[in-house]
Amino acid sequence: MTVPRLAAVELGGPRDARPLLLGPSLGTSTILWRDAAPRLGIRRRIVAWDLPGHGAAPAADADFTVGELADALAGLIDELGGGPADVAGVSLGGAVTLELALRHPERVRRAVIMCSGAKIATRETWTDRAAAVRTNGTSPLVVPSAQRWFAPGSMERHPVIAGELLHALQDADDESYARCCDALADYDVRDALSAVAAPVLAVWGEHDQVTPEAAAREVADGVPHGRAVGVADAAHLVPAEQPEAAAALIDEFLEEQA
Repeated sequence: MTVPRLAAVELGGPRDARPLLLGPSLGTSTILWRDAAPRLGIRRRIVAWDLPGHGAAPAADADFTVGELADALAGLIDELGGGPADVAGVSLGGAVTLELALRHPERVRRAVIMCSGAKIATRETWTDRAAAVRTNGTSPLVVPSAQRWFAPGSMERHPVIAGELLHALQDADDESYARCCDALADYDVRDALSAVAAPVLAVWGEHDQVTPEAAAREVADGVPHGRAVGVADAAHLVPAEQPEAAAALIDEFLEEQA
């Protein structure tokens, strides 16, 4: 079994509080959560993490699955003192969150998946992208990614973080990015959703074409304790596009009584 190496970055909050782990979208880094973290850290220890070859994480030296990324995330939770922790993730980070809830239920108190799903796009989408990145690198992905990631007006409202996220894509290790694509090609937990014990909040962005409302509702309807909610004026990177709305939704969900 492969356990890929992630990188944890502290984003604030009391160090003795329950941790909230925040996962990234493919091609991004912990920057994705920077503007949402201050509100979330009032009562929680905020720890964001990077995918292999992204941000502060070392490049991958072997293939891995989304489930094995979840095993690595379970290891991070153990390093922080063990579960149950609260976990949230965007796109691939959301997929890892679902796998974590399935493979390590004792480590998850509540789970938030944003702009994600039980399956994301098609196998061919990911195998084609992996092949393209292995040939040409991630730079050719910048323009189409900007079109997928951001709703109309988002880049103008948040030019600094949008620029930093697109630079993070360019800076990602090509082979690690491709291996993430390979993992997403095989990822499909639709038939396992009924086994997710933790309460789940599934969030979609109004303009998200990658994981639209139907993907969020499929998860919310498939788990025993799920709810879906949309965010206006956002596409695929809700925490960067609408940080206050994202933080408010997460905060309210995590503070609900069981």
